[in-house]
Amino acid sequence: VAKDLALDLPALHDHGVHITDRGTGQYFALQEKTGHLVTAERIDREQLCESVQQCVLRCEVIVEGEM
Repeated sequence: VAKDLALDLPALHDHGVHITDRGTGQYFALQEKTGHLVTAERIDREQLCESVQQCVLRCEVIVEGEM
């Protein structure tokens, strides 16, 4: 995420960058030391998408402040 936004690691914190998920769980997180998008908890495909062949989880990267 840091690389895609062309921000260095301290700038992630300064700009208030965070990840939000739509739905009941917080499945993704931003790793502060590396700026990588990581899974925040175990993702159970059978539970989330039991009757769907293609399972898609969406998240948004929110940047507070100007870039």
